[in-house]
Amino acid sequence: MKQPYRYRGPVTGPTLDSFSRGFFLGILVGEGHFGGDGRQPQVTVRMHTRHRALFYWLVTAVPGSKLYGPYHHGGRDYYHWTVRGRTLREHLWPLLVEHLGFFDDHVRQRITTMAIRYGLPLEEGRLTQQEEPPTQNGTAVR
Repeated sequence: MKQPYRYRGPVTGPTLDSFSRGFFLGILVGEGHFGGDGRQPQVTVRMHTRHRALFYWLVTAVPGSKLYGPYHHGGRDYYHWTVRGRTLREHLWPLLVEHLGFFDDHVRQRITTMAIRYGLPLEEGRLTQQEEPPTQNGTAVR
């Protein structure tokens, strides 16, 4: 079995500037899966191989994460990026909880379900905090 690509630098967790944090969280909101394998929680992103550079950026942005692939089956060509274990609990999870109030209801519920299922801490008040979408003259800006 082919070994996953893993950044071999220090495992210190994401140290991203504000733009990179927003970009990273946007990827997770749009493409991320928040779940687990029944034993431990994991966050995964699976996308077409044309996004190879993005996947290599994810692995360097989140030391300790793993990149699997490329896979070619079922008419699909994709990579699979995964964060679990210590890296998820100590580095990625605090970032998700810190920004939980900015996520839409669907993503917030997926993250909350994963937290409950795997015993991950959620700060009090974060689950009910609702960020109002930006408006212009009472109409939601899209």
